[in-house]
Amino acid sequence: MISEESKLRFAREVAKYPADQKQSAVMACLAIVQQELGYVSTDSEAVVAEYLGMAPMAVHEVTTFYNMYNQRPVGKYKLNVCTNLPCQLRDGVSTLKYLENKLGISMGQTTPDGMFTLQQSECLGACADSPVMLVNDRSMCSFMTPEKLDQLVDGLRAAGDK
Repeated sequence: MISEESKLRFAREVAKYPADQKQSAVMACLAIVQQELGYVSTDSEAVVAEYLGMAPMAVHEVTTFYNMYNQRPVGKYKLNVCTNLPCQLRDGVSTLKYLENKLGISMGQTTPDGMFTLQQSECLGACADSPVMLVNDRSMCSFMTPEKLDQLVDGLRAAGDK
C-alpha cells in the first residue's frame, strides 16, 4: 500500500530526531502518506504506527486532530474556507456559502467531476486578511470577494481540465 520510496522518506524524517523520539516524525510521515495516496486511510495509519512504534490510535488521533490530513479521498483541489469567529465577522461564512452555490455542493462534499472538495476550517492564522481560504493545504488566498472566488475557481477548473 505504501511504496518503498515513501518508507525511505519516513526514514529521512525519523533520522531528524533522537532514536528514542522517532514518534516525533508522525506528522511528517502522515504528510508523506497523503502525498502518495491522496489521503490517510486507517490502513495507512496502521503502517505509520508500526513504522514508528506507536499505537494505531495515537496516529489516528493526530490524523483526526489536524484538518490538513484528508481521511477520505478528496477532489483535485481542496478548498478550506476559514469560518472561525474573526473570519465570520468579515464574511467567512458568506464566502463558504458563495462557494457552495458556485460549486453546487455543500461543505464537506466533492463535486461530481472530482475537481473540488469544499471544507470549512478553523483558524488559518490570517485574520487580518479575511475572508481567507487555503487551497490544497498550501496556497493561502486572502480578501476573497465573490469576484476573486470566481476567478480562482474558474482558473483552477481550466488548469485541471488540461
